[in-house]
Amino acid sequence: MKVSTKGRYGLTIMMDLARRYGEGPTSLKSVAERHQLSEHYLEQLISPLRNAGLVRSVRGAYGGYILARSPEEITAGDVIRVLEGPISPVEFSEEDDPARRDLWKRIRDAIADVLDNTTLADLIHFTPDGQSDAYMFYI
Repeated sequence: MKVSTKGRYGLTIMMDLARRYGEGPTSLKSVAERHQLSEHYLEQLISPLRNAGLVRSVRGAYGGYILARSPEEITAGDVIRVLEGPISPVEFSEEDDPARRDLWKRIRDAIADVLDNTTLADLIHFTPDGQSDAYMFYI
């Protein structure tokens, strides 16, 4: 499975909103500027995320977008499925060979497990050594 720019930029939007969770709405223009992305493209991605109930829009002069749930409650899998569709490396139901079909299912399940067990909070607290800085004070 290859994640397209839709999935990658969608995660970028969601991580940006997660970093600002509780601070009020964030405009797509500011997200686009911070990450040097096309605001127009981000506008196309935010609609399905809003329709899926992952973000809420706030109207007005200081409007923008906020996460609909806390960063700890939204997974990378939630975002990727909304923007990319089902997680599957191949259409394994068409596979005649049972061993290969089982392989594709196990790969799909492993990818889904990683995505479904990685929250936005995990992503925004990631450190290069693989430890989450959210837990560094508990060592």
